[in-house]
Amino acid sequence: MKPPHWSLALSEAPRTALEFASLKLCQTLLHNLPRGDGHGVMVLPGFMSDDPFNEPLVSFLNKLGYRASGWQLGRNFGPGSFSAEDLRVKLGRLVRAGQGKVTLIGHSLGGIYAREIARDEPDTIRQVISLGTPFGEGRETGSNASRLYNKLNPTATVDPELRAQRENLAVAPPVPTTSIYTRGDGVVNWRTSIQHPDHEQTQNIEVVGSHCGLTVNPAVWYLLANRLRLDQTSWQPFESRLFNHHQNASADN
Repeated sequence: MKPPHWSLALSEAPRTALEFASLKLCQTLLHNLPRGDGHGVMVLPGFMSDDPFNEPLVSFLNKLGYRASGWQLGRNFGPGSFSAEDLRVKLGRLVRAGQGKVTLIGHSLGGIYAREIARDEPDTIRQVISLGTPFGEGRETGSNASRLYNKLNPTATVDPELRAQRENLAVAPPVPTTSIYTRGDGVVNWRTSIQHPDHEQTQNIEVVGSHCGLTVNPAVWYLLANRLRLDQTSWQPFESRLFNHHQNASADN
């Protein structure tokens, strides 16, 4: 699996800025989206990112009526840069505050954390929504950030337990799981963000945008509002002619 073309990688910054600016043009639509039910939502940042970058999204979700927060663990340099126990403690507080299961929204590497938490603790997770997360086969060679990641997380490539865990990343956790991706991704090959239908509550949804801009993309915010409002006992796949959506997607298309 090859990484994205250099032209996509170099245009990430200006495309992200454009997506952020476009939020103002969509204010009326976003303001009129359905209100939330108050359940807890945690937004996990991508590799080299942190909560301030995701603050616009967290603020938007709170305005919709959810109990949304970041992960509050600083910058995400990889699994060795934070305490997994601290993350679970913060997740537990969010569960209690929202009086029910929590939705996890993970951007890029944060989506991998979200999927693994849901795999380990499905009784506390309502659903997982990943944004440009490279969990599929070929993720190690199909990323422009893999060299830096491996340099900052050297044990991830040699620790037997971590290697075994990474082999299982492509399998969807046993909760409703939506993967939002973009073919314009300049960081990871978009094909590594396509999940197979491991169970009936999985779906892939394509948007137009950049990798870094997925958390400030108006189309993504629209999709999140749609997915979050679903009753936890009656999940349904997203359907709209405006989006390329499917419970399974061919990486060859």
